[in-house]
Amino acid sequence: MTIHGKNFIGITLSAEGTEQIFASAAVSGERLPEGFSVATCEEVNRAVTLADRAAAPYRALSAEQRAAFLIAIAEEIDVLGDALIERAATETALPVVRLTGERGRTTGQLRMFADVVHEGSWVQARIELPLPDRKPLPRADLRRMLIPLGPVAVFGASNFPFAFSVAGGDTASALAAGCPVIVKAHPAHPGTSELTASAVLRAAERTGMPDGVFSMVHGAKDTGLALINHPLLQAAGFTGSLAAGRAVFDAAAARPRPIPVYAEMGSVNPVFILPGALAERSEAIAAGLATSITAGVGQFCTNPGISAGIQGEALNNFVQNLAKGVTAAAPGTMLHPGISKAYQAGVERISSASGVEVTAVSEGASSASPLQAAPTLFTTTASTFLADHTLAEENFGPSSMLVEAGGPEELEQLARSLDGQLTATVHGTPEDFELYASLITILETKAGRLVFNGYPTGVEVGTAMQHGGPYPSTTDSRSTSVGTAAIDRFVRPICYQDMPAALLPAELQDANPLGILRMVNGEFTRDAVS
Repeated sequence: MTIHGKNFIGITLSAEGTEQIFASAAVSGERLPEGFSVATCEEVNRAVTLADRAAAPYRALSAEQRAAFLIAIAEEIDVLGDALIERAATETALPVVRLTGERGRTTGQLRMFADVVHEGSWVQARIELPLPDRKPLPRADLRRMLIPLGPVAVFGASNFPFAFSVAGGDTASALAAGCPVIVKAHPAHPGTSELTASAVLRAAERTGMPDGVFSMVHGAKDTGLALINHPLLQAAGFTGSLAAGRAVFDAAAARPRPIPVYAEMGSVNPVFILPGALAERSEAIAAGLATSITAGVGQFCTNPGISAGIQGEALNNFVQNLAKGVTAAAPGTMLHPGISKAYQAGVERISSASGVEVTAVSEGASSASPLQAAPTLFTTTASTFLADHTLAEENFGPSSMLVEAGGPEELEQLARSLDGQLTATVHGTPEDFELYASLITILETKAGRLVFNGYPTGVEVGTAMQHGGPYPSTTDSRSTSVGTAAIDRFVRPICYQDMPAALLPAELQDANPLGILRMVNGEFTRDAVS
């Protein structure tokens, strides 16, 4: 399939700037031949302006029309076939099997949001009927629902070139909510991004969407800031590093009219192994944890970067088993040279920290290329960990640190010291969970998802998933970037007071023509209002 190397300003291809970016073949580091035009400020302006013009007609479409658009995107991505997988594999070094599964996840969540839109109850309609004779004051007719914010910027992530990129969860949830989307493609996989964007635009044309419902621009930091600072932009979704996420968040907060940024920015996803679990299944837990640490070259936002247990022979045996798993894991090529360089710097920083021991390194480390990451296990004591907060910082990749606590109190102290996390995991027996209830209570304040007797990697896309936690894991712990609840990020509530019946949206009309679930006078019902 042809790659143009241009920006998509709605349906129009544009390449007005003189600057280009080039992707590299992740395995070899060699530059790929296609250049991609970095969007100018004027091109960014046109993309957002066009999205703003599309906002009203897109919002006015029926649920069936928006759902059909989402399904069409999934179908068009499938049509891309092997060409999309091959390009993504070249740009990211991710294996074909992994990419094929991720594409399925991406098209699956598009279809999932289509179902949400079609069913319609996501608007959270609430009706309080008037009480004209109420004393001392009458009650007005009050009707509340969620409506789309308007144009949304989506910043593609490097580690999920499909599921958190051009047509990933942020785009799917924003389009489902009724918001036009402008994507800033990740510079590490611009060819993959362009192929996906072309699929989105073919779907828009197929289903009669307004021009501007989707655009995509290439660029780096300056392009992102031009996008986030545009006065017509209403919100943004971001997945990436803490530094980049804060830059986007701070720029949005500094605008004359601030806008929300839903940024996922990293997490060390602590794993606590309690004494009963160590006694019962130490070897199995160690094997599972080693797999979780090293899977995908550790390039998951839920990678377990820290584990902890109470000192003793059982923990010593656990460390030995965990070290075997880490040693046996082969080095792997990382997504792009920048991530590889940062990982190596992180390993060197941790290795040189006082009181930290390098306990295990992949057997293949000596023959690894500069673009590859060698799995590494560190150990330290809780007192050392608590005295050096840098040890709690994420090192994105296949490294992890096991912290040995002196007892239950020190284990709780360790948990309290942690920043906000996407996940926290506890391995234990029923007796452990009873004895360590206060530890679990602490972890509830630290994480968006608590995992029991499992591993944090692997995020189910569904109705009950929470992928977001207290800062710095995300900028807003009340939201999720995975699952159907992600739609809530890109809407706002509006209340209509004494609105004439002829003007009411279908979702709030007495007859409930859409048959959605609504709260009427404090009770949930699908019945019409009588």
